[in-house]
Amino acid sequence: MKNITDSFLSLGYWSSAGSFGFNTDILATNPINLSVVLGVLIFFGKGVLSHLLDNRKERILKTIRNSEELREGAIEQLDKARVRLRKVEMEADRFRVNGYSEIEREKFNLINSIYTTLEQLDNYKNETIHFEQQRAINEVRQRVFQQALQGALGTLNSCLNNELHLRTISANIGMFGTMKEIK
Repeated sequence: MKNITDSFLSLGYWSSAGSFGFNTDILATNPINLSVVLGVLIFFGKGVLSHLLDNRKERILKTIRNSEELREGAIEQLDKARVRLRKVEMEADRFRVNGYSEIEREKFNLINSIYTTLEQLDNYKNETIHFEQQRAINEVRQRVFQQALQGALGTLNSCLNNELHLRTISANIGMFGTMKEIK
């Protein structure tokens, strides 16, 4: 550390000796120094700077070209997607129309089927009612006939005596005999 400070102190001594030192007169030295430095920078840095700028320009142009290509690809995909969307919308409309007509057709068929079923059920109901009426009428007839028969038998049994009973049997046998002859 001491060597470094000694070297700075010795620089200060050399400037007073006149061989090497810093000129503190700004007007005399800076424009010349600056023009020399700028000249050197422009001469040597011009190629490097123009090369850097050209590289940067190429990268920007390449990025713009890639962006344009991507944009064109995106536009193509968007157009294709729009075409597919139109096709899907047309297909959906067709399905919707077909679906509605199919639903209407099914509804009509269902209504007709239900109407037919109701007619059949009504016919079965009417047949069942008619059958039950006939059965009830037959039952009433049988009961009336049985009651009439029982009443007639009761009347006959109470009114018939042996002589009347024998005459009735003889008359019936005579009727059967004449019927047999006719045949």
